[in-house]
Amino acid sequence: MTDTSAKIQFKQRVRNWAAKLDVQVAWLGVRPMQNKWASCSTEGHLNFNAELMDMDEKVRDYVIVHELLHFFVPNHGKLWKSLMRVHLGEYEAAEAALKKIALTNAQQQRR
Repeated sequence: MTDTSAKIQFKQRVRNWAAKLDVQVAWLGVRPMQNKWASCSTEGHLNFNAELMDMDEKVRDYVIVHELLHFFVPNHGKLWKSLMRVHLGEYEAAEAALKKIALTNAQQQRR
């Protein structure tokens, strides 16, 4: 799969989740990011780290849903966690996998 087609498919997955969660996305980008997996703004702008293209679908969905839920809940409190569970079930495994990837990346950058 080419880089372009992977981005197109990823963006479509984001749009599908946005529709399911009733989130209006004004702008959607996939680009290299140094310190984040994704970011969102109150204006409906979403950016996702291009490294997500190489990750497992469950990890990608975790990041997508995580960001989209911030349009409703700006923190990671009980409500946010409950909504994550409603939409992804046991999301903690994907969260742990993402943290492990981040740790590995950080270790590689220090070398």
